[in-house]
Amino acid sequence: MKLNDKSNMPDSSITPDLFEFWKNKAVRTSKRGHFWIAGERVMKDGQTFQNGPMFVAWEAPEQVTQPYPVILVHGGLLQGTEWLDTPDGRPGWAQRMVEAGYAVLVVDRPGHGHSHTHPDLTGPVGTPFSYEDGRHVFFPSEWADRHTQWPFDREDDAALDSFIAPFGPLPAKLAESQKMDTDRLVKLLDRVGKCILMTHSASGPLGWLVANKRPDLVVGVVTVEPIGPAFADIHGIGRLDWGLTAAPVTYDPPLQTAADVEAADPATLQIPALKGLQVALVTGGASPFAKSAPATVGFLNTAGASAEELHLPDHGVDGNGHGLIYELNSDEALVPVLEWLKALTDKKKAEKPELTE
Repeated sequence: MKLNDKSNMPDSSITPDLFEFWKNKAVRTSKRGHFWIAGERVMKDGQTFQNGPMFVAWEAPEQVTQPYPVILVHGGLLQGTEWLDTPDGRPGWAQRMVEAGYAVLVVDRPGHGHSHTHPDLTGPVGTPFSYEDGRHVFFPSEWADRHTQWPFDREDDAALDSFIAPFGPLPAKLAESQKMDTDRLVKLLDRVGKCILMTHSASGPLGWLVANKRPDLVVGVVTVEPIGPAFADIHGIGRLDWGLTAAPVTYDPPLQTAADVEAADPATLQIPALKGLQVALVTGGASPFAKSAPATVGFLNTAGASAEELHLPDHGVDGNGHGLIYELNSDEALVPVLEWLKALTDKKKAEKPELTE
C-alpha cells in the first residue's frame, strides 16, 4: 500500500472518536515502570522452565510524599487492571493513590494477566468464570434496590462483555495457589521494603499469609470485601481450611494440620506474626460479603491483629457492592481508606519521628 493510500483506512466520518478515545484524557506526569518477580526453575523432560513469575507495574508521583509504598493485589480471578481504570473509564484507585502521594505497585498474581503459567508446571486450573457468576457476585438482582453505584446498565451486553473479559480461572488447588502468591509477594517486599498491602476479595487471605512471613515489612493491611469468615467454603474458589487462609499459617500454641486448627478453641487461635498489625476491612452497604466482616474482624483480633471494619455507609458512602473499588462513587469510597492510612502513617511517625514527608 502507498503511504498516501487511505483506501483501507477506517471511515472516520462514521465513528469519528472510535480510534481516538485518548483525545479527552488528561495528561499525567509521573514516574512509572515494571519488573518481574521470577518464579522457581522447574525441570521437566530434561529441560528447564520457570514456574509462575509475577508481573509488577509501578507508578509514583514526581514527589513521593508518603513514607510507605502501597502494593495493590487484585481479586481472585481478575488481574491488576481492576485497580486501574473503572468500567466507565474513570481513574481507578491506583491513580488516585499516586495522586495522594504514594508510590504504588500493581501486581498480576501468577496465572493472571501478564503473569503466565502452564498447567504442566503449576497444575490444573479450576472452572472458568461465567457471566452468571459475574452477575451473582458483583450485581445480584436481589440487591438491586440498594445497590445504586454499579457503573453500567445491568442490561448493557457490550459493557458486560468488557467487564467479564479480564476474568480467568484460579489454579484448582487453592492452597498451592496461595503459597505461590505468598512466595512472590514476600520476594517483592524483600525488594522494596516496608509496605502497605491492599487486597480485594479472594486475595484477602494473602494479606495474612504475607504478614505471617514478613511481619516486619507489612506496615498495615487494607482488605476490601475479603472472602471469609474463617473456615468458609467459597463457591468457585475453595475452602479456607486454616482459618482465614487455605495455606498454612503459624499459630501459637503450634497446630500441625488444618484439622487441628478447626478443632481448636477459637479463643486460642493466636498468630504471633499478626500481633499489633493494623487492619482496615472495607465493606459496601449493598454487598452480601459485608455480612461476614464482623466475624472476620473478630478472628483477626483474636489472632492478635488490631483490625476494624470500615463500613462505607458509616462514612456517608452509600449504595456500594462487592466491586466498590470501581463503582460510580469509587473516589468517595476511597476517602475513608485514605483517612485510615493517614492515621496509620501518623501513628508510625509518632513511633519513629524520622519518618517525614
